[in-house]
Amino acid sequence: MSAKFVPRVLMIKQKQRRLSVSLELRDHAASYSSFFGNVVMGDETWVYGYDPETRVQSSQWKSPSSPRAKNARQSRSNIKVMMIVFFDLDGIVPAVFVPRNTTVNSEYYKGLLECLRNDVHRKRPEKWANGFILHHDNAPCHTSLLVRRFLSKILRHVLNHLIHRIWHRATSGSSPKSK
Repeated sequence: MSAKFVPRVLMIKQKQRRLSVSLELRDHAASYSSFFGNVVMGDETWVYGYDPETRVQSSQWKSPSSPRAKNARQSRSNIKVMMIVFFDLDGIVPAVFVPRNTTVNSEYYKGLLECLRNDVHRKRPEKWANGFILHHDNAPCHTSLLVRRFLSKILRHVLNHLIHRIWHRATSGSSPKSK
C-alpha cells in the first residue's frame, strides 16, 4: 500500500462518513449473493513501449577467459499511450487505447460509457438483464455534470463509496436514487 493514498488526519465527520459507507457496502454484499459478480470496474493507465531483446539477440560468443557480458538496463521507449479498461470477474469487457493528442474529458468519457453499455449488453447479457454495478474512480471527467446526467438516465441506484462511486444500471424506468 502506498502512503500517499492513506489520509493522515481525518475529521470526525469524515470518519463517520467512511464508517457509514463501509457498513452500507458490507450490507449490500451480504444481502445480494451476486453483488461482486455484477460489478464492472473501470480504470485507466499509461502503457509504455519497451524494446526488449530476445534470448537469441542477447546471446554472445565468448571464450571462457573473457569477462562477463554486461546487459544494458531496459528503458522505456518514447511510445506512451493511455489505456482505459473496464473489466469484471469474467475478464475484460472493453479496453480502449486513447488516440495520441486526445484529452480524456467528460465528452470522451461519456462516449466510452456508451460503448461500455453496448459491450455489456452484447458480451455479458446476464449482467445486462440483471443490472450491473459500475465502479470507477472520482477523476474529474468521471464526476462531471455531463457524465452524471448520462448515468442518471440509465441508472436506478447510486451507492456512495469511500473514494469511488458505484452505479447500478436501471432495469426499470424508475428515476435514479442516491443512498
